[in-house]
Amino acid sequence: MLFSLLVLFMIAYSTVSYVSLQSAAFTEKEDSELLQTNKFMKKVNPGVVLPISLTISTRRNMIVEVDSADKFHGRIWRKLPESDIFRSDELSTRFHGRVLEFFNSNCELQFFMTWISTADSFGRREILAVESVFKAHPNGCLMILSRTMDSPQGYTVLKPLLDLGFNVQAVAPDFPFLLKNTPAEAWFDKIQSGKKDPGVIPLAQNLSNLMRLAVLYKYGGIYLDTDFIVVNSFKGLKNTIGAQSIDSASKNWTRLNNAVLVFDMNHPLLFKFIEEFALTFDGNKWGHNGPYMVSRVVHRVEGRPGYNFTILPPMAFYPVDWIKIVKLFKMPKTRAESKWVEAKLHQLTGQSYAVHLWNKQSGKLMVEEGSVMGRLISEYCVLCKQVYTS
Repeated sequence: MLFSLLVLFMIAYSTVSYVSLQSAAFTEKEDSELLQTNKFMKKVNPGVVLPISLTISTRRNMIVEVDSADKFHGRIWRKLPESDIFRSDELSTRFHGRVLEFFNSNCELQFFMTWISTADSFGRREILAVESVFKAHPNGCLMILSRTMDSPQGYTVLKPLLDLGFNVQAVAPDFPFLLKNTPAEAWFDKIQSGKKDPGVIPLAQNLSNLMRLAVLYKYGGIYLDTDFIVVNSFKGLKNTIGAQSIDSASKNWTRLNNAVLVFDMNHPLLFKFIEEFALTFDGNKWGHNGPYMVSRVVHRVEGRPGYNFTILPPMAFYPVDWIKIVKLFKMPKTRAESKWVEAKLHQLTGQSYAVHLWNKQSGKLMVEEGSVMGRLISEYCVLCKQVYTS
């Protein structure tokens, strides 16, 4: 009996050990393939953005390509309930007329922002972005495309700026009108009817990506995310997009970003962006329909006749990488750190048009006194309230 139990134990141990070894070998093989892929990508033209969307894998926190068809295989697509996103009412049906009326005034430049959250979450950080637009462009006009901000509560949020005479208005967008006669019209119809899977990423986030393209295509102007501080006038910019990163050796761009877009009405590159959004939409990959999408399109059309546009280096709009943004919020504690703050301020105000704050990473950080952020806010605010509680 004892012998039988001993044999049974040895067989079980061998089986478990074999499975563990196979599992480890599989992991090593995957790691090896990822490393080989990484090496291959580095050999491909360093200035070229490959059409690859990245998602975060929980396994060892590695960044890997995830096939959404496999990841969401068998998932039942759902028909979206009627919501504020699709609702058509008096506000939205008056959209076009309100846009024309607003920008018919004496606007030096016309700016757009989008806001897809509640009016009460349009906080001090977002107000600072709006303030900085007007500090650099006192005669500019800013329209915030937002159903929630186009309300008595939203008006209250913006009233201090209106009282100073600045041209800012929140308007509920009319999606069917904005997308009519564009490549995204059929896509939107399918999303509305439940024939297209919106994915796991909040649909409003992807609609914001599309809305900025559509509004610039219809009206032209400047789109700006709500987590910027504008430090210089955009007046000299025309048909411009910014690089988020460049290859240190070749100086070619490696990724663009859609957080700032400056384009004329009916620009062919905007049409291509909208077309790519509709044709390759994937609601399960972060960035696929935003920064990665504009990068894919520009990679294909750059240098072709008929597409006249400028790509500015990261210093223009994204001078500080999201990984390093925390440093801008810190108070200098040594003479060397104080010198760094002065040098960084000189660089940003002299070479950048705006500073992206990467709110996803910095939104909860306190602005410490004497920090680069504290100094920038103090210089480029107009209401200048609660500088160090932003």
